[in-house]
Amino acid sequence: MFPNSQKYSAVWQDCLAGIREHTSEDEFARWFKPIVLLDFDGVTLKLRVPNESYVAHIEKNYIPLLRPLIQKCFGAETRLRYAVPKAEGPTMPVPADADITAITNFTEQTNTANIKNPFVIPGIRRIVIDSQLNPAYTIESFIEGDCNRLVRSTGISVALSPGTTPFNPLYIFGGSGLGKTHVAQAVGLEVKRRFPNLQVLYVSMHKFQAQYTTAILNKEVNDFIHFYQMVDVLIIDDIQELSGKPSTQNAFFNIFNHLQLAGKQLILTSDKPPVELKDIEQRLLTRFKWGLSAELQTPDYETKVKIIRSKTRRLNVDIPEEVVLFLAENIRANIREIEGALASLVANAQFLGRKVTVSLAREILKVYVQVHRREISIDHIKQVVCEVMGVSADAFNSQRRTREIAQARQVAMFLSKKHTKAPLTAIGAAIGGKNHATVLHSCKQVANLMETDRGFKLQIEEIEKRVLGK
Repeated sequence: MFPNSQKYSAVWQDCLAGIREHTSEDEFARWFKPIVLLDFDGVTLKLRVPNESYVAHIEKNYIPLLRPLIQKCFGAETRLRYAVPKAEGPTMPVPADADITAITNFTEQTNTANIKNPFVIPGIRRIVIDSQLNPAYTIESFIEGDCNRLVRSTGISVALSPGTTPFNPLYIFGGSGLGKTHVAQAVGLEVKRRFPNLQVLYVSMHKFQAQYTTAILNKEVNDFIHFYQMVDVLIIDDIQELSGKPSTQNAFFNIFNHLQLAGKQLILTSDKPPVELKDIEQRLLTRFKWGLSAELQTPDYETKVKIIRSKTRRLNVDIPEEVVLFLAENIRANIREIEGALASLVANAQFLGRKVTVSLAREILKVYVQVHRREISIDHIKQVVCEVMGVSADAFNSQRRTREIAQARQVAMFLSKKHTKAPLTAIGAAIGGKNHATVLHSCKQVANLMETDRGFKLQIEEIEKRVLGK
């Protein structure tokens, strides 16, 4: 019995509790429960293992998990030594190919020349991480609204103090095109601006998976995992693509645990909240919920107006306010659709030399987006007819039959038949309590008069334009 084994027994049990939390029951029972603490002298932690295969297996598969836990429990300078119950001696040094770097040095990664970098820069031995961030995705260009205020505010908080806020991981979810990538990269850019020495990396899960597959083929999985464990702020886009990939999930689990225990920041984006993710290990889903899950929602009307104005300024084009309002009202899907619609509108205006108007916007947008059109009602038509033809609503709905009032009713019937789905009987009932024959007669009268009276035709076209909101 070593003199310090009892003294540090409780500390080792705390370490085992941390290991149990980050492994399955089978893994813990097989590889960690049999380990016994022999001694700790303040620098070297001696552990007894059942046989030599334990050393190789633990060094190969669990060191990324074990190091930060030992660092936390026993100190940053701790080194591991293993004892195997053999006749030739009670202790066995770590094999030559095992990594016995002091934990503090491993965390700082001062010597990284031997670690493969999946974002390699040819000719440079020391690892230099290209953050893979788009400089256009800034916090300033991410327009704030009720739909995204929580995400934006939390992102700024993370950027001011990465890894030390309660929002770790910061899990951002929402539909396609709502700005998840933008805000996640914006946080990364802000961290780079405020803390130039921190290693920040943005990577899509698709690219992460491709790199991991390559690492397996080249037998470089440990190098791959060690590389990602060097990052101070790791941004993973489309984390839902982990679904159904157990091997990649295990690698990411090790990376996640190491960064979390080392106080590094993780930012994840997804099209679903954690509870709706499928075919992802429960231990990962649990960790996704450790920090803050914040949703990006479809922008409301006011936010869309601000977004359109901001993007037109960046495009350096002058778009009339009525066109801005038209776009905000009719584009319903997402921010990406707004960008596409604006680009298409500007390109068509420039190439065709046409003035940017609501009519041009309507014509262009119907090719690229589904323009929302308000359902037109008979009451709406009656209101517009009265405004343009100078007839009061009371007079229109009264029993009076002067020429002006009768003609206004005929026009309302004509436009109601043309622009609503209401049957003739409903149109007649809504306009003077007339029958369907009267409605047909009125429509024919208006059509005939439009053919013979140009002034009347222009008046009807103006009413029709207002009815349609053009």
